[in-house]
Amino acid sequence: MKIYRQSLQNRIIHWGVAISTFGLILTGIFQMPVAKRYGVANIWEWSGEYFEGLVLHYIFAIGLIFFGVYHIVYHSLKKEFDIIPKKGDIKNSYLVIKSMITKDQEPPNQKYLPEQRLAYIAIAFTLFILVFTGLIKTYKNLLGFDIANWAYFWAAQLHNLGMILIIILIIAHLAAFIPKINRFLLISMFSGKVDAKYTLKRHQLWKEGIKEANKILKNGKSKNE
Repeated sequence: MKIYRQSLQNRIIHWGVAISTFGLILTGIFQMPVAKRYGVANIWEWSGEYFEGLVLHYIFAIGLIFFGVYHIVYHSLKKEFDIIPKKGDIKNSYLVIKSMITKDQEPPNQKYLPEQRLAYIAIAFTLFILVFTGLIKTYKNLLGFDIANWAYFWAAQLHNLGMILIIILIIAHLAAFIPKINRFLLISMFSGKVDAKYTLKRHQLWKEGIKEANKILKNGKSKNE
């Protein structure tokens, strides 16, 4: 018996950002270039062609900007801010992670775990840096305008740093699903649904979720009886 945790809109935005980001990382690395050096171009010829790779990089960048703007506008209009970090998230993140290791009782959680909210803002900020610095580089490359050398230099450095940071954050994001209890959340990003009993056990402060979980479990019991 499951309840809805992630709407279709949320899942489209999530996977749109994920695919765009992965594409940007891949095409960005090929720009260095490493494709010919390590034989990747023998499999994907385009990976060894600078301009073809650059065009793909821009396409993925457009996708990321679209889904990012859509995400902000959509949730702002609906006034859905559950994923925004809250006071005490750092401390509660420590307690949640500690409970996974020591098997102690973890603090009651809202719809999103405190570490999810912190990861969200870290990823969002890093993607903003990548988009902002990427636009500066595009401004110079596509439009042919000259900008100060120091500005372009630092934009390039921050862009490269952002790429390293986003790779680290993605690895950390995926590693968060190693604990068995967190895999309920991973499943919900595909189906949109999460187990009702899991919700009651772990997300006691998620009012809508608790209400829906109690309702579906009550109806389920009634049918079984």
